[in-house]
Amino acid sequence: MGAGDTDEALAAQGDRAAFSRLMTATKGDLHRFTTRYVGDPDEALDLTQETYAAAWVSIRRYDPGRPFGAWLRTIALNKCRDWSRRRRVRRLVRGVMGLDAPEAMAVGDPEPGAEDRMDDRRRVERLTRALGELPDSQRAPLLLAVLEARSHAEIGQILRLSSKAVELRIARARKALLDRLGPSG
Repeated sequence: MGAGDTDEALAAQGDRAAFSRLMTATKGDLHRFTTRYVGDPDEALDLTQETYAAAWVSIRRYDPGRPFGAWLRTIALNKCRDWSRRRRVRRLVRGVMGLDAPEAMAVGDPEPGAEDRMDDRRRVERLTRALGELPDSQRAPLLLAVLEARSHAEIGQILRLSSKAVELRIARARKALLDRLGPSG
């Protein structure tokens, strides 16, 4: 290592040992950052590892004139945003279709490729259109239950319905969506 060679500069040239030293120096801060973003230390650990893997793959594009930590956080932020997007899609589809539906289980799996992301987008677009076609009496309770995670009692208070009426309307909404979307969701 020359006098002017920093770990950042060496890593940018593909030096694994230098990159490893940078990982050791940044892993605590990066894990805390991802944990604060996603709220789950185990998920954050996975995202931290994904961040380092992505950073290594694109290390030659790293500019050693930029702080390594800032560059790494940008990658981590994108990984966290992807995770949140997959989670929202999964939650929406599972909430509407039901937890056991094969279509719901397949949406938002880790590390989607471009084709998977397009499929997710298409599913969400189809679901959004189908939701728009529901009568408000079904759409409102379903969205309050799925997107806002409200109980049937809370939804009943908001919509001035009994809990049983809310349950029935949500069940009808799910059935109508399944009928519109078909078995392939």
